[in-house]
Amino acid sequence: MTTAPLAFLKGHGTENDFVIVPDPDNAVALPASVVARICDRRAGIGGDGLLHVVRSAAHPEARGMAGEAEWFMDYRNADGSVAEMCGNGVRVFARYLERAGHATAGDVAVATRGGVKRVHLAKNGDVTVSMGRARLPEDGVTVGVGDRRWPARNVNMGNPHAVAFVEDLAHAGDLFTEPAYTPAGVYPDGVNIEFAADRGPRHLAMRVHERGAAETRSCGTGACAVAVAAARRDGADPTLTGAPVTYTVDVLGGTLVITEHPDGEIEMTGPAVVVAEGHLDPAWLTDIETTSV
Repeated sequence: MTTAPLAFLKGHGTENDFVIVPDPDNAVALPASVVARICDRRAGIGGDGLLHVVRSAAHPEARGMAGEAEWFMDYRNADGSVAEMCGNGVRVFARYLERAGHATAGDVAVATRGGVKRVHLAKNGDVTVSMGRARLPEDGVTVGVGDRRWPARNVNMGNPHAVAFVEDLAHAGDLFTEPAYTPAGVYPDGVNIEFAADRGPRHLAMRVHERGAAETRSCGTGACAVAVAAARRDGADPTLTGAPVTYTVDVLGGTLVITEHPDGEIEMTGPAVVVAEGHLDPAWLTDIETTSV
């Protein structure tokens, strides 16, 4: 690790919170043990994940996207594991780029492991992300909590989701531990599990267990997965009807608006805020590496 203080910021999107580590040249080593300690809510800064901000040309996983997007969101889950994509994270990432002078209000492209995402920074503070198209594998999935079981829709938003519709969100339990799901082989790298309940026409509420982070206050890709699953359930698949469909999705930390277009493209709109910045003590970081060896 660096012997100099490590700069960081803290931000959130509908209370899905992240530690932001600016590192344009990809010079900072961030092993899983360090990320997990930084994201620890008692021993570290605390966050549902970490946004490692790197120029695409400087990162081996993103160099092929450098022509489309200058910046790469090297996203890590709170346990230090690598993830493909995070919808709330992309909004916060774009807000950081604006704050740092790397982007202005309007459109910006962000490279992720789930592909290049187009982001619009509105002057009213909202951020809209073009999330790409959902993939809907036909694998039958069941999720369970306690003695309850529900059929779930397999939705891939660049990362895997299982969406179960329930009568009462309390049926999801405490979500500190991962709900059961079968067959396990459908999700070899783990899965984000959403429980969704109707609140009105084209209006849903959800709770989510995110792989590597337990229950979070919000999940952007999860909200998109819920809206896609609801559209199919409701017979409103825009790829068949030819008309866009919009769902309002309430999460524990606020509200997201999800629109799916007839070409399959999905847009997510919601807030993104940077709340603090500072420096991590290099001695503390070195101690993490030493004790984890």
